[in-house]
Amino acid sequence: MPVNKDILTRIPEHKSGSIHPINQIKSFILDFLSQEGFTYLDGPEIESVEYNFDKLNIKENHPARQMHDTFYVEDGSFVLRTHTSPVQVHGMLENIPPFAFTSAGKVYRKDDDATHLPMFNQIEGIFVDEGVRFSHLKSLIYKIISKIFDEETQIRFRPSYFPFTEPSAEVDILSEKGEWLEILGCGIVNPIVLENCNIDPKKFSGLAFGLGVERIAMLKYGVSDIRDFYKSNLDFLNQF
Repeated sequence: MPVNKDILTRIPEHKSGSIHPINQIKSFILDFLSQEGFTYLDGPEIESVEYNFDKLNIKENHPARQMHDTFYVEDGSFVLRTHTSPVQVHGMLENIPPFAFTSAGKVYRKDDDATHLPMFNQIEGIFVDEGVRFSHLKSLIYKIISKIFDEETQIRFRPSYFPFTEPSAEVDILSEKGEWLEILGCGIVNPIVLENCNIDPKKFSGLAFGLGVERIAMLKYGVSDIRDFYKSNLDFLNQF
């Protein structure tokens, strides 16, 4: 049967879809870490309190464990994971060093404003071996940031505190406006965490880092409101 050409002219043109900017950033970083020797691990978004807090040296009186910060489920022994670090705990318990793991996925916290969401994406990495030092961590962080932005990006490390790393640092980059902007947290794995995962801290040490994918995307693309990524605004998304 011949095709009615009048019908064909009335069919509207449709633009092909594209990868969401958050997934673009996530895939880019994970591909780079894979090239650096990191193995990808996945894990559940509903996690036990033991793996989300206890094994990571986050004590019962830590603010992150309060009801106003964390989504508890069932009888309070499980949470919507607040970070992807529990995936690393599973990896450490199930493997013998040396190893290098990375994980990525949705995490949940009770935040909601122009720079925070109750659900966002995080990427973390951990490397455990004999003789791992802070200099190794700095070298890796410089590589990651240079890959995401460019080699001319100025970086600074600030002393910080995280229960699961010691020493700990937050990393800032210098914006085009001359402002220092926080981009990720990192540190040397706390010996207590290694012990909790049946790893001898006298023999092994490790480095760890974690970054928010939406935060990276905001800085890379100059987006001021994190919520814009999830409004399904095609005029906004088509920029990427």
